[in-house]
Amino acid sequence: MPDDFDYSFRETQTHFQSASQSARVWTESWVLREMYCPSCGDKPLSEFENNRPVADFYCGLCNEEFELKSTKGKFGKKITDGAYDTMMERLRSDSVPSLMLLRYNKAAFGVMDLSVVPKQFFVTDLIEKRKPLAASARRAGWVGCNILIDRIPKVGRIALITNRIPQPKDIVVEKWQKTSFLRGQSLAKKGWVLDVLNCVESIGQLEFSLDDMYKFENYLGELHPENNHVKPKIRQQLQVLRDAGILEFLGRGRYQVR
Repeated sequence: MPDDFDYSFRETQTHFQSASQSARVWTESWVLREMYCPSCGDKPLSEFENNRPVADFYCGLCNEEFELKSTKGKFGKKITDGAYDTMMERLRSDSVPSLMLLRYNKAAFGVMDLSVVPKQFFVTDLIEKRKPLAASARRAGWVGCNILIDRIPKVGRIALITNRIPQPKDIVVEKWQKTSFLRGQSLAKKGWVLDVLNCVESIGQLEFSLDDMYKFENYLGELHPENNHVKPKIRQQLQVLRDAGILEFLGRGRYQVR
């Protein structure tokens, strides 16, 4: 597939009175027409049947599943999602879909930005339980959830399109595969890796020291109160990130982000 897209929506009319429902038709139709699978590069994606609890699309080659979230503004720190119990069940069974985040421009009637968060970055700490719907609501007592995307490390938010400038497909697939080592690990193990990775990114420098990481000892201890040996755990996770090629060990307690 060439590294370019037709960014325009083709569906100029829908039978929905709701603007959000119309936008969903436009954006989902665009993904089916234009988007390749960021996991393996195959095209096209296929659509699940309507009213599936979580996922919207899947890849027929690698079986990766995707949920699409769209907005005409910017995504904030959290994204409203579906039923809390359904999301938690899928997290525990490792069947949560990867997340596509699409920003569109209504005046231009087309896509502006698109990024994806691979499923391996989803842990329970990213899911926020919302308050039950009021007794007067049509679905009284229903409990939804929010996805706290601001807690996802930058390496887990892969840009495919930025201001209508596409990222080469081979680079997207390479970035995706770089963190695939997280798959198959328990939620607890993934949580440690991602928390340490967030600390690395918060340092704000490509090169850092082990002493820089030890400054997060109390913070990580609060996140993982069951662990009484935080410094050794930090060193262990840095080795995991080094072995995955995300970090490079420079010697004498110094690392570099690759």
